[in-house]
Amino acid sequence: MRIFSKMIAFVFFSLLVFQSCEDIDDKPVPSELEIKDFIWKGLNLYYLWQADQPKLADDLFETQRDLNVFLESYESPEALFSDLKVAPNIDRFSVMFSDYRVLENALQGGFKTNGIEFSLRFKDASQTDIFGYVRYILPNTSASNQGVERGMIFYAVNNIPMSSSNESVWRAAFAEDTYTLQFADFDGGNITPNGVSLSFTKAQYTENPVYITNVIEVDDKRIGYLMYNGFFSNFESQLNQAFGQLKAANVTHLVLDLRYNSGGSVDTATRLASMITGQFNGQVFARQVWNQKVMTFFNQENPELLINRFTNSIGNGNTINSLNLNKVYVLTTGSTASASELIINSLKPYITVVQIGTTTVGKNDGSITLYDSPTFGRNNRNPNHRYAMQPLVLKIADKNGNGEYQDGIDPTLEQSENVANLGVLGDQNEPYLNTAINDILANGRVGNRYVESKDLQVDNSKSMRKFSDEMYIEKVPEGLFKIL
Repeated sequence: MRIFSKMIAFVFFSLLVFQSCEDIDDKPVPSELEIKDFIWKGLNLYYLWQADQPKLADDLFETQRDLNVFLESYESPEALFSDLKVAPNIDRFSVMFSDYRVLENALQGGFKTNGIEFSLRFKDASQTDIFGYVRYILPNTSASNQGVERGMIFYAVNNIPMSSSNESVWRAAFAEDTYTLQFADFDGGNITPNGVSLSFTKAQYTENPVYITNVIEVDDKRIGYLMYNGFFSNFESQLNQAFGQLKAANVTHLVLDLRYNSGGSVDTATRLASMITGQFNGQVFARQVWNQKVMTFFNQENPELLINRFTNSIGNGNTINSLNLNKVYVLTTGSTASASELIINSLKPYITVVQIGTTTVGKNDGSITLYDSPTFGRNNRNPNHRYAMQPLVLKIADKNGNGEYQDGIDPTLEQSENVANLGVLGDQNEPYLNTAINDILANGRVGNRYVESKDLQVDNSKSMRKFSDEMYIEKVPEGLFKIL
């Protein structure tokens, strides 16, 4: 009997896994082989593109011994994981961690940082010289303590000017715990060193993604503004409190600033959508599409587990503060990804979404955390190692099944951030927010907007961190655990 046939039969009818393979004796398995075995079996069951990867085929191995021979041909767990993924242009985001504690921390907004969230771009169309500008600063960090502000320009790291020819050098510098930036003035497109040089040191940090909440009163309009930088479930109470403030202020419009939000929890995104609206409780917000093996089980046992519905409570059970809006403005850039895109795409069938900015990343697939345990869940983990995977396992769509935005979601009103005029976040004169306000006041008639080529963009601090653009399910759906 083929190895997968035995495993899937067990999946449906047993409480333990992986004991149906032949030729398994009671001798201890070497630790690295244990890790590789976990990687192959986890991807064979859950990986979104399992059917497209011949090395994950269900009938590839007759016995566990045959699988072991295959696994031992790889020099490391990392080499195996990399080889089992499909082409990078298809799977851009599956990752693996050698220590699940780092992964778990990242899922809740924790990471090492000096507080600078920046963007890198080419000086001009020659695509040679590179400079960076500060997007925003995290409070109580090395950068905030030294007075660094949004809009500051830097051209070198550790006294080495950045260019396309020394990319490996400056990327390595940014990965260090301590580095020094050389700052410059930006004058009519010219980058002029100003003699300012500051050193920054990273420390472990947990980011509160609710960055700015305020109410802007213009004419007879009460406009709520919320800058939200990550869908972290452990900060849902703070998010709900922010909506409580907006609700108490009787806002009639909402500008949701997701320009630097690279994603997070699908459940938290569903709750945010419910805060924006409120009149659709219980209706379908999004639909999940897994690989065929998982879909077959869910469709037979409990199709409801494939649906995310609007809700009236956050994760801890507290009642959601809903605004009951029929229109929302969303600010985006090329850093807006995953759960942020889910908000835009899945709200469109219900309310008017006016997107201001540039095209988003285009991440319409989600992941789960797989541990080396009998159920791939966190409980009863293998004590011999701390490896965990975060593979892509599903695609997500709106209530009508529309979710093909892998090339990004184009804005309603195109506008780029202008390094020469970034403005103050949350201020009504900040260019992005000002466009939204003008659209509200003029009923869709706005003036000229600054637009630049996306080819000038190089990278940004969030994308340079591992596991930065993820959309994820926080646990394997309960129904699947029951049959493992």
